Amino acid sequence: MHTLLIDDDLIGVFLTERLLRREAFSDDIVTLSTAHEALTFLQQAAPDELPRVVFLDLNMPMMNGWELLAALQPIADRLRGRCRFYILTSSLAQADTARVDEFALVAGLLRKPIDSEQIRLVRTQLEQAATG
Repeated sequence: MHTLLIDDDLIGVFLTERLLRREAFSDDIVTLSTAHEALTFLQQAAPDELPRVVFLDLNMPMMNGWELLAALQPIADRLRGRCRFYILTSSLAQADTARVDEFALVAGLLRKPIDSEQIRLVRTQLEQAATG
């Protein structure tokens, strides 16, 4: 499965990549360290190059995860049905949980550091979406 990981925390990226491979979730992982890079990547990607899953860290400098999602709105129709976004956050803020509903591209919010149980939940959601 093609996966995009957007996170500026090198340790977090290392741990998440390792977990995704250990859980046999994905062996094709593209990692970008800024939301600006991700915006360009997603805007320019051909439909068959779009990632099936995007793990998006909220707290990044320059452009945060919410700002990236807002910037993707003009191409949301092209992404919908192809990319499922999962927000990664260490924040326990209720506002973050509530804000997820503002973006149709967002399939869920995962607390960092993510673990095997969360990856299995994402896999189950992907399987359900594919069959129903």
